[in-house]
Amino acid sequence: MAEQGMRLDKLLAASGFGSRNDVKKLIRQGRVTIDGVSVRSADAKVQPAEQDIRVDDEPVVYEKYHYFMLNKPAGYISATSGGGPTVLDLLDEPFRDLFPCGRLDKDTEGLLLITDDGPLAHELLAPRHHVEKEYEVELRDPFRAEYVDLFAAGMTMADGTVFQPARLTQTEEKACRIILQEGKFHEIKRMFLAAGNEVVYLRRIRMKNLVLDETLAPGEYRKLTDEEIAGLRALLR
Repeated sequence: MAEQGMRLDKLLAASGFGSRNDVKKLIRQGRVTIDGVSVRSADAKVQPAEQDIRVDDEPVVYEKYHYFMLNKPAGYISATSGGGPTVLDLLDEPFRDLFPCGRLDKDTEGLLLITDDGPLAHELLAPRHHVEKEYEVELRDPFRAEYVDLFAAGMTMADGTVFQPARLTQTEEKACRIILQEGKFHEIKRMFLAAGNEVVYLRRIRMKNLVLDETLAPGEYRKLTDEEIAGLRALLR
């Protein structure tokens, strides 16, 4: 935020009090106060960290960005619109610029970061950072020991697509965990098909330091903790 402050209507809209038009109505109606004084100018400059700003006596808590952990269920698209229900349909939040950081296939479940922090999302998804993503995988056929070395060497598909090395750990007869440092389209499914097997269930359980909260049922979400956000932001330092 610049030293001269930010517009009052922008602050209120960013803090979840409605659209720009909605908050301008609140301001015109005299329902907004700054340090106890009613303000009716939408373009008034404010310093949210230093001033007591209220709407109907409710304190305005300004956060530049917002971060949510979603346990994505199957059947939802990792997008902001189009092609059926999206992951944003699962959120009951007033913030207008939220989007999924990365994507999970429509039938894939598990951890998905929802945010409006574009710079952080760009860094998390940038290939140069090699951000780890961990998945639980259930297979059609039993896991074979040779998969470990096969995946560790990386794979080149018939169409020329190159998948970087991945780490596999068997967990059950027909199940394993896989850790990737990229996230190409249908990567895990295509790698197992190339190995002669088929993925029947896939769930992401980790992205970098962010671990899926097992108390979240599919379709549920929560705000990230300060510690979780700090761990993600460590990439930017």
